[in-house]
Amino acid sequence: MTLNAWIQLGVFLVVLLVLARPLGRFMADVLAGESRVNRWFAPLERALYRVCGIDPDKEMHWRAYAVALVGFNALGALAVYALQRWQVWLPLNPQGFGAVSPDSSMNTAVSFVSNTNWQGYGGESTMSYLTQMLGLAVQNFMSAATGIAVVVALIRGFARHTAQTIGNFWVDMTRITLYVLVPISIVLAAAFMSQGVIQNFSAYQDVTTLQATHYDNPVLGPDGQPKLDAAGKPVTTPAVTQTQTLPMGPVASQEAIKMLGTNGGGVFNANSAHPFENPTPLSNFLEILAIFLIPAALCHMFGRMVGDRRQGLALLAAMTIAFSIAAVATVSAEQAGNPVLTTLGVDQQASATQAGGNMEGKETRFGIAASGIFATVTTAASCGAVNTMHDSLTPLGGLVPMLLMQLGEVIFGGVGSGLYGMLVFAMLAVFVAGLMIGRTPEYLGKKIEAFEMKMVAVAVLMTPLLVLLGTALAVLVPAGQAGAANPATHGFSEILYAYSSAANNNGSAFAGLSANTPFYNSTLAIAMWFGRFWVIVPVLAIAGALARKKRIAATSGTLPTHGPLFVVLLLGTVLLVGSLTYMPALALGPVAEHLTMIGAH
Repeated sequence: MTLNAWIQLGVFLVVLLVLARPLGRFMADVLAGESRVNRWFAPLERALYRVCGIDPDKEMHWRAYAVALVGFNALGALAVYALQRWQVWLPLNPQGFGAVSPDSSMNTAVSFVSNTNWQGYGGESTMSYLTQMLGLAVQNFMSAATGIAVVVALIRGFARHTAQTIGNFWVDMTRITLYVLVPISIVLAAAFMSQGVIQNFSAYQDVTTLQATHYDNPVLGPDGQPKLDAAGKPVTTPAVTQTQTLPMGPVASQEAIKMLGTNGGGVFNANSAHPFENPTPLSNFLEILAIFLIPAALCHMFGRMVGDRRQGLALLAAMTIAFSIAAVATVSAEQAGNPVLTTLGVDQQASATQAGGNMEGKETRFGIAASGIFATVTTAASCGAVNTMHDSLTPLGGLVPMLLMQLGEVIFGGVGSGLYGMLVFAMLAVFVAGLMIGRTPEYLGKKIEAFEMKMVAVAVLMTPLLVLLGTALAVLVPAGQAGAANPATHGFSEILYAYSSAANNNGSAFAGLSANTPFYNSTLAIAMWFGRFWVIVPVLAIAGALARKKRIAATSGTLPTHGPLFVVLLLGTVLLVGSLTYMPALALGPVAEHLTMIGAH
């Protein structure tokens, strides 16, 4: 890596770790109802509960908590689906966009409710302002709050003993949204606007360009989707224009919660590579900081809630070490470039690699370092926002983001989902350690027994099952094969990346895959829904089981879970499970592509 890249990475981590501690302390107090903010806004909070018919003092058994959570999100999915289908008749639609197709509406509804924010459409050419705000932006808040609520319930399971309840879902959602997500989003939106991110309700603006632009215009069918030829490629006609249409809209407000809630769905198709979403290096820094801010703060919140700050610091250390290694690997691979281009005469420098590295698909205002760090951040977290096209990354540069998703996105991860995923792996790690010494595994004073390990197995194995089955199906059927824009290993990588992204609720993509088809809209929606809620329900079951247990005292045979040894054990468990599960598939995709590139050179 260059000195510039090291400086950017170091400054990012220092600022992140400094801000995470006070935010984590604040979140712990807010969710316990013990902060000044709770007292200041107590009348508003009580009024909301009365209007909604909620008894804030009545806590829930884990099953009731799970039913409320899944039911609430299912209703959210129906609301987003309806908004897309009816937007042609609704206000705040200055471009007169028509109804979104049923399969795309279903895919998008599941995507935003599950915190995936996978987008098989171009936002500026598909969604009205009302759909963006009332449908997508609202779910950015709700899905983020859902993830945090789940990890709070799990932490209560560790912190409580001989208890039958794990909290009140409606109270948790209210406090997370009102006191954490909304205030920080307002501050972020103002900061983004100061950098040039647009925020308006204007109709799109047509401007005259300095020269005519020649392009291929896709031919649309009766359903509004691009027509495909016999080979499955889009049918196009030549076109020329002397004007350019500049999209407008309420972007800064959605950009803030898109990043803070690790959602990732952009208003524009180019996402954070678009200058109206991410215009300056400072806005780029604020975006990656927002992505990791709450996941890092939750580690401090965890330590405070269980009464031992060292436990949260151990998890934060494991995440920081793994992320740093991944970021160095991604940036180094991109700065090394593609040696094949040199042999083709594209780069005439004397060395065997490109001067300046691989700039394909990257914005010049960010460069390789900021683009590589962004790609690592967004896939380590379940965000999916991009400021560079991941399909243009080198084989090894693309492998790292793909692997980060496949590890379960527990290296910081999504808001809430990253920490509860890491806690699941922590229980697996102490279970493995207990087997090696012949002891019943313990974590934070709670015995990890048969029921907990069954739920851990379900949570750990569900996403690999969805990823590998989905990928296998897509490469076997014509409808799946037709979506890949590239042949052989890279085409396989595009498909594997898509299902890794969907099942792990990331939402980024190798953009060479044409996924807005009934096949991909349906199969990816299934992966997103079950990848989210078939992990959440086992986690809540673990929370309920742990809350009922008595806390046992630590003995000389208890494995310390706050020191360097446990950090190494935890990272080893995560890497072992991920590599054993996905290495055969990765060998067919990015690994084979890298070897092909080296062989061609």
